[in-house]
Amino acid sequence: MELLFAPMEGITGYIYRKIHSEMFGGADMYYSPFIAPDSTGRFKAGNLRDVLPENNIGVPLTPQILANNPDAFLAVAGELAEMGYDTVDLNVGCPSGTVTAKHKGAGMLCDVKALDVFLDRVFSSCPIKISVKTRLGVSNSTEFENVLAVYKKYPLSRLTVHTRCASGMYKSPTEPAAFSPALEAFGDRASYNGNIVSIERFNSLADMYPALASVMMGRGVIADPALMRTVKGGAKADKNEIRAFHDALLAKTLESGLFEIYTVGRMKELWFYMSHMFPDCDKQLKAINKSKYISDYNAAVSSLFSNCAFDRDSFFPC
Repeated sequence: MELLFAPMEGITGYIYRKIHSEMFGGADMYYSPFIAPDSTGRFKAGNLRDVLPENNIGVPLTPQILANNPDAFLAVAGELAEMGYDTVDLNVGCPSGTVTAKHKGAGMLCDVKALDVFLDRVFSSCPIKISVKTRLGVSNSTEFENVLAVYKKYPLSRLTVHTRCASGMYKSPTEPAAFSPALEAFGDRASYNGNIVSIERFNSLADMYPALASVMMGRGVIADPALMRTVKGGAKADKNEIRAFHDALLAKTLESGLFEIYTVGRMKELWFYMSHMFPDCDKQLKAINKSKYISDYNAAVSSLFSNCAFDRDSFFPC
C-alpha cells in the first residue's frame, strides 16, 4: 500500500521533508503545503522555494494549490510543469475559517455547481495531471453524494478523502464508512485520510478496506516520525533517533536563514505533536513553550531529553 505524507503548513516544508525522508523513510509521496496564488497566479517566494526541484532532490513530491480561480490555478500549474512536475494537487479540504470564508479549500464544497465549473475549466487546459484532496462536505457527510458525483466527471489522478466535514475541523470523529463510495468510484485512485495516528488504526482501516491502495497520513506522522516506517514493518523510533531528528531540523532551519525567533516558533509547533512521546513531562514542555530564543529553547529541550521518560506508544489525542 502506498503511504502519502499530508501537507501541514508551517511544518512540512522542504527542510522537514528532506530530513524525514533521509532519517525515517516510509513515505511514497510527500505533498507540499499549499501554494495560494492571487487572482493573477502570483504567489509568495517562500512557496516557490519550497517546491524548487533543487530543494527536493530525492524526495518524491506533489505540489498542492489552494485556489478557486481557474486562471490562477492554471498559471501555477504551468510553472510547476516547467519545473518538471507531472501532477498537482487541488486543495478542497482545508477547513480553516480564513480559507473557507473566501470559498477556497473546503469552502469550495459550499457550491458544488461552482466546483464543477472550476474543474471543467482546469481539466480542459491543465498541462499536467490533477489530483484532489477533499472533505466529505461542509456540515454533513450526506453531502458527499453530490460532491462525489462532480468528481466522477473528471479524470482525477487521485482522490484523497479526509473523512470529516469542514465543520468538524480536526476534532470531530472521522467517518470511515463514508469513504466506501469513493473507493467504489475511483478504485486504486482513491486514498483514505483521517486520524491514522497509529499502526493499530492503520491495520484496522486495512482490514475494513482490503482493496485500499493508498492512505494519507499527516498529524500522526508529525507526532511519530517513524510511523510510516513502522507500518511498513520497520523499527519504531527510539529516544536517540528523535533527538537526532530534532537537532537536524533545528540546525537546517537556522542554516536556511530564518530568524531565531521564527525558528523557535516553528519548532514549538512541532512539539505540539511530538510531546505525546514524553508523558508526564509538563515542566520541560512548558519551558519549551515559554522559550523565545535559541538559548532558552535549547536548554528546555536538553532538559526534556535528559530527564523525561520516552514512550512512543503513549496516546496521541486526535
